[in-house]
Amino acid sequence: MTAQPALTAQPAAARPPLAPSAADAANAPDAAGPAAPSGGFDQQVLFKAGRDGAEAGYSCFRIPATVRTTDGTLLAFAEGRVDNCGDAGDIDVVLRRSTDGGRTWGPLEMVNEGGGDTHGNPVPVVDRGTGRILLATTYNEGRDDAGNCEVPCERIPHLQYSDDDGRSWSAPRDLSDAIRPPGWDAWYATGPVHGIQLTRGRHAGRLVFGVNAESYEDGRITANHAVLVHSDDGGATWRTGALDSWPVAGDGTFRQKPSEMTLLERRDGSIYVNGREQDGTDLGHRTEAVSRDGGESFTAPFAAIPDLYTPMVQGAAVRPLDGDGRVLFSAPADPDRRRTMMIRSSWDEGRTWEGVDRGRTVTTDWSGYSDMVPIAPGLTGLLYEGGPADARDEMRFARFTDAWLGPRRGPDPVTSDRAWRARDAVVLGGAEAVGGRFGRGLAFDGRDDGVRLPYRDSLRLGERDFTVSLWFRYSAAEGDQPFLWAGGVGARNPQVWVRGEPDRGRVRALLTAVDGAAPARTASVVTGGAYNDGDWHHLALRRADGMLSLSVDGGEPVSAAGVPGSVSRNSTFGVHLGEKADSRGRLTGALDEVRVYARALPDAELTRLRERGAPSAAAGPAVLDLPLDRVRRAR
Repeated sequence: MTAQPALTAQPAAARPPLAPSAADAANAPDAAGPAAPSGGFDQQVLFKAGRDGAEAGYSCFRIPATVRTTDGTLLAFAEGRVDNCGDAGDIDVVLRRSTDGGRTWGPLEMVNEGGGDTHGNPVPVVDRGTGRILLATTYNEGRDDAGNCEVPCERIPHLQYSDDDGRSWSAPRDLSDAIRPPGWDAWYATGPVHGIQLTRGRHAGRLVFGVNAESYEDGRITANHAVLVHSDDGGATWRTGALDSWPVAGDGTFRQKPSEMTLLERRDGSIYVNGREQDGTDLGHRTEAVSRDGGESFTAPFAAIPDLYTPMVQGAAVRPLDGDGRVLFSAPADPDRRRTMMIRSSWDEGRTWEGVDRGRTVTTDWSGYSDMVPIAPGLTGLLYEGGPADARDEMRFARFTDAWLGPRRGPDPVTSDRAWRARDAVVLGGAEAVGGRFGRGLAFDGRDDGVRLPYRDSLRLGERDFTVSLWFRYSAAEGDQPFLWAGGVGARNPQVWVRGEPDRGRVRALLTAVDGAAPARTASVVTGGAYNDGDWHHLALRRADGMLSLSVDGGEPVSAAGVPGSVSRNSTFGVHLGEKADSRGRLTGALDEVRVYARALPDAELTRLRERGAPSAAAGPAVLDLPLDRVRRAR
């Protein structure tokens, strides 16, 4: 395609002058270098609505993006939302600069003024060959309330640049003809998160970032699209490349909706893409794909990552400078809500990620979107939304060292899962073997102990009937005491769990299922006692013939009408013993002989399990079979 005419960079525009905040530190050109923070971690509030100076003109700041220029300057971009925190109001793109590795920052500057419309979704990318900083954004017509853009929403990609280290910016130009096909007319969004420049192979020097879009026809959204766009001439011209499209059924359901993609160049030159996944029927809130030809195509369609725990939110991936083979991922770690910002590591180029038990917590506050930037060898920056009351309260910039993240840990101890083709279950926090109901059991301390099963497809119970059989023992008088948790967490996510609730004098089991496009529905059953007497008790939970039934020690079952649909769809998915899926509830007690079957066992089989501790051949294979007799080192 023909290159568009070059534009002359102009000074950054501004709203009517407002006095700079006293809190905005000066950035002298000869400021000290990026010294590591004391203790390996520090952070400061970078954007906060209502502060003195230019920030006084905004009600909310959202959507962080950050890069390091060829001069070593850090640029922190955000959406400055003028009237409210809604996604489709009067929104500007604003910037703060740091010339000392993020220790101090200059005042807020305007980069792209909405003027009543929405100008947002910033995607900065640096051309290391020329030093030019490109900034992609997306526009739509603004509205004067806090509502969303009505579907179909006309969204237009734009591009501007800076040739003076982010001090001034060119006028934006429309990129629709190059990277927005006419059929992508229900939604369109650049990023948001930094883009990358490839450094290896025949496409070295190429600039790449992600876009997601939707198509609209006959009064409904008909398809979702995830695409990489790239430039081989420093941003003068752009075109679409790797594309993965997913149809939307007439009832509104779909398998995948990759969006808000973060990109990482692997050491072999391929591009790893990790995106937000929202409301698709595949498991998980994260999805991934790989391109091995410089972003021209994906090697395979996006695949969900069931056990990378995040809520539905944007996240970021980055390679630290001299990171010793480590790459990083930032996102909230609570699988249901936007809170607990965490940095998780991968030691195999994003093929696997550390779990929440190994991630490094930045804050337990509410937290949302994020981006990361390498600052110096051993030092990385994190720009993220956070707050004590709401993730949108403020935007913070944290600096952390590789030492603060900690070294690569060895494998956790394990306990055997005797189900067919099952890997050993991971024992967390030091849970210890104790005398069990049959042989040995496993004791949990209520602080950090748990058992987590590595994900495998066979753990998904879906729409099938099932049986849970386990022994529990506890004497806690308060707090929820989780025995087994399978699936997600939160009122809308498919899940199955059983726990003691001693302060309410009961044991409770709950099932949440999703059927087609209908909202999630829940069934729950409770016993008449908490059974927190310190003795071993047998628990049986069955889903059968449209009913959910719970019995303890072979007593008369407590039953309730079940709900149809899948108990393992959409949300993050894990199977845990002794802990909730969000790690916010843990068992102080012990478990033994935990089994789950993907069918409703007859009473005779449950009696055998209760009396002998072992099933007969008629019970058939178990989905999981954890005798919990022994904890040992991983092989």
